[in-house]
Amino acid sequence: MKVDFKVTGKTAVITGAGGIICGEMAKEMAAKGMQVALLDLFEDKAQAVADEINEKGGTAIACATDVLKRESLEAAKKFVLDHFESIDVLINGAGGNKKGATTSCEQDFFHIAIEDLRWVFDLNVMGAVLTTQVFGEVFAEKKAGNVINIASMASMIPLTNTIAYSGAKAAVANFTQWMAVHFNQNYGQEIRVNAIAPGFLLTQQNQFLMQKEDGAPTERGQKVLDKTPMGRYGDPIEMAGPVIWLCSEAASFVNGAVIPIDGGFSAYWGV
Repeated sequence: MKVDFKVTGKTAVITGAGGIICGEMAKEMAAKGMQVALLDLFEDKAQAVADEINEKGGTAIACATDVLKRESLEAAKKFVLDHFESIDVLINGAGGNKKGATTSCEQDFFHIAIEDLRWVFDLNVMGAVLTTQVFGEVFAEKKAGNVINIASMASMIPLTNTIAYSGAKAAVANFTQWMAVHFNQNYGQEIRVNAIAPGFLLTQQNQFLMQKEDGAPTERGQKVLDKTPMGRYGDPIEMAGPVIWLCSEAASFVNGAVIPIDGGFSAYWGV
C-alpha cells in the first residue's frame, strides 16, 4: 500500500459552504482537484464561493439547502448526483452558536430561552444527523465513502457561557464515533467517519465573545490566547489541510477520530 495524498477526481458535498470556514475548505479542495457541491441555506453565499472556484479553473456547484428539512436535502442530493454522478465525501459543516443561547452578565442561565437552546442543538446535531441519513445512503449503496463532521474544543470540555454550543458539539463528537462503527458494521469497511475539532477562530458567530469593537481581546478572548501555546487564533484556511488529508487515501485507516486543530489549546491546562 502506498501513501497517497491525492484527492483529484473525488466529489465532495459541503454543508454550510457559504460560511468562512467551509468556504475556505471548499476553495482548497477544489484547488487540489476535487469537485465540490456547496450547500447552504443562503444560496447567494454558496454561489459566490462556487463562482470564485469556477473562475480559477475548479469545478463547483451551489444549491440552496436547509439541513433541517429532509425534502430539501433529498432535492440537494438529486441535484448533486445529476451533476456529478457520484459522491465520495460529505462534510457536515452547517452549524454555529447564537448570542441568545449563551450566558453573560446580561443573561443568566435561568432565563435562557428554550427556543434559543433548541436552535443551537438542532442546527449542530440534528443537521449533521439528518444530512448523514440522506447522503450516507449513497455511501451505504456503494459500500464506500467518507463523512467529516465539524466538532469543536467544546466537544472535549464544556466552555463557560456556551451551554448549548458545548452540549451540541459534544453530541457531534459522539455521533461521529457512533456513525463510524454503524457504517462499518452494517455497510462495509470502506466507509469512514471522522471529525475535526477546531480551536478558537474569530467568526461572525463568536466575535462578540472574543473581541471588543476596537479589536482588542475581551477578557474571555485574552484567556483563550493565554491558554493557546501558539498564542493566536486559528485561521479558517488552517482547517483545510487536515480535511483534505482525511479525504485522501493517506488517512485510509483513520476512523472514528476527533482531531484537534487548536494551536495546542487542548494540550495545555494553563500551568
